[in-house]
Amino acid sequence: MSDWVIGIEIGGTKLQLVAGASDGSLLERRRFAVDPTAGGQGIRLQIESALPGLLSLRPASAIGVGFGGPVDWQSGRIACSHQIPGWSEFPMAAWLGSLSGLPVAVDNDANVAALAEACVGAGRGFHSVFYVTLGSGVGGGFVQGRSIYHGAKPGECEIGHLRLDRAGQVVEQRCSGWATDRRIREAVQQRPESLLARLIGGHVGGEARHLVPALQADDPTAQVILQETACDLGLALSHVTHLFHPEVIVLGGGLSLVGEPLRRAVAEALPSFLLEAFHPGPGLLLAGLSEDAVPVGALLLAGKSTSTLRG
Repeated sequence: MSDWVIGIEIGGTKLQLVAGASDGSLLERRRFAVDPTAGGQGIRLQIESALPGLLSLRPASAIGVGFGGPVDWQSGRIACSHQIPGWSEFPMAAWLGSLSGLPVAVDNDANVAALAEACVGAGRGFHSVFYVTLGSGVGGGFVQGRSIYHGAKPGECEIGHLRLDRAGQVVEQRCSGWATDRRIREAVQQRPESLLARLIGGHVGGEARHLVPALQADDPTAQVILQETACDLGLALSHVTHLFHPEVIVLGGGLSLVGEPLRRAVAEALPSFLLEAFHPGPGLLLAGLSEDAVPVGALLLAGKSTSTLRG
């Protein structure tokens, strides 16, 4: 029988507190927008306000946290947030433990999402799963045998900061959501007659959401952007493959909502960067949990912490 546990996702734009089973079954959710100007203290006030309500539903055995930034997962201390001030060296596990009286496990949000996708999402049934999230930034996590791979603290599988050239261009600058938005803006300025340009109109921000209808209509400008992004991502994932040799790679985050065209393009690009002996390379899958990946992973993380305590 699964324990009742609490999961928390702390990001740069949203905060989610969930309750459910330690097998990842999500049953209750509280979602909040994050005000960056309020800093870490503002998010902590939101947690202090919402947590008692979830804890009152039934006795919980642990709390799991997926945090948007580097953490010391062993001590539960935050290293820093690249988006929200007021988190550097914050003792997250100790603080939540004092609020709840429960054991607390803390990890990077990409690691936690990787755990969810590997255990109950698209990577279920595979022993080794690499997850890459293509959102406002680019993050990654590696799971083997249903356990998160941990390297030397505080970094983990920071695929977003892999360099694509000697000049210092990194994956995040080419494959993140905001980078794709920028790439689209530049392309439509050069091709104002394109369908993609007409779909965007004069709006600025979130341009990547127009890729799907443009690709469905075989817009050449959208096709070029897709192929450039897939090629950059394929190069980055070739390094992952040469180092970790995962059975499958799962594509998540907002940009993955482009769907099958993106998955297929990356799958076609990846082998060209691989040592021939490693062909055809790992399978490429689209994430199955969407925005639930981190909160579901946080529930699983909490469940693992209770199993560890029981010995």
